[in-house]
Amino acid sequence: MRDRDTEGRARNARPRDAYGRPLPHGATGVPTMPDDLDPDPACGLALAQRLLDEDRPFHAHEVLEAVWKAAPPDERELWRALAQIAVGVTHVRRGNPRGARALLSRAAESLEARTADAPHGIDTAGIVRTTRALLSRPDTELTPDTPIAIHLTH
Repeated sequence: MRDRDTEGRARNARPRDAYGRPLPHGATGVPTMPDDLDPDPACGLALAQRLLDEDRPFHAHEVLEAVWKAAPPDERELWRALAQIAVGVTHVRRGNPRGARALLSRAAESLEARTADAPHGIDTAGIVRTTRALLSRPDTELTPDTPIAIHLTH
């Protein structure tokens, strides 16, 4: 059963490993993002990039998801796609190339529509290139130790 707050919303109370997998209660895990995280786009991009650079894509996804939920309607799909990229990398790290391909493909398609007009200095064209390069690899090369360098901004 998931931990929930007083209003019934799921909470991140259970410890997690570096790739976001839940650990048993009482285990020592990697700190997750606070449930009330509400970064502005610039702070969200900087924090998500730092987390990606530290090979913590699950945590980067949490940051990007927080920005997505607070974004104006015309930016939501962009932030959702960025969060999906981070989840796709998380699936690579967890040894799930099929799940990675599904999320990375969906995200790349969504980002391709924004290559000319992405706000906040987001490098959608570069992210799409990197993502398409990952997708061109066979499953045997999408392993937990695959080098992946995602750069969110120009």
